[in-house]
Amino acid sequence: MWHHAFRTHNRKRCHTLAATAETEITVEEDTMERMERSLESVTSNFASIRTGRATPTMLDRVKVDYYGAPTPLKTLAGISAPESTMLVVQPYDKSAMQAIEKAIMQSDIGATPSNDGNLIRINIPALTADRRKEMTKSVAKLGEDGKVSIRNVRREAMKQVDKHEKDGDISEDEKKSLADSIQELTDDYVKQIDKLAKAKQDELVKI
Repeated sequence: MWHHAFRTHNRKRCHTLAATAETEITVEEDTMERMERSLESVTSNFASIRTGRATPTMLDRVKVDYYGAPTPLKTLAGISAPESTMLVVQPYDKSAMQAIEKAIMQSDIGATPSNDGNLIRINIPALTADRRKEMTKSVAKLGEDGKVSIRNVRREAMKQVDKHEKDGDISEDEKKSLADSIQELTDDYVKQIDKLAKAKQDELVKI
């Protein structure tokens, strides 16, 4: 009977340990996945800030009022850079031509589009010193926004950790260990954003 009780207790303990490990892994994986998405968003935003050469990614953040809904330009048109100082936008729906042209004019790329009824051409002017400063500030702001997003993910993750401890899913020591892991993730992603921002600012300065 003692052996039966011991085995039952042992099974319960193993089940508890497995549940605890699963909880910790789930929280960490969810946190990492959300931070990765924030990093991808920052990377995409940095790519859309133009330097001296025309690239299709410059238009990644342009949203078009398409039938009343703000729609990413890149889903409405083919975008190419046939020359280092020119972008060509070919709308899939010709009826959206004016809306696309208007969205480009209202964007922050600092260039005026022209259309011939079939294509929209955008001549990309050389960056002036003042424009470079503006772009550098934009990079800094996007970087800060990205870091705020990472810290928001951390805050939400810590709420989950607190709830798991309160519900008895993890112990106080496990909570501390999980909190430390989440902080390490936060620090790592913040450093990655800082590194990306510096690289982009250096690129702008060297033009």
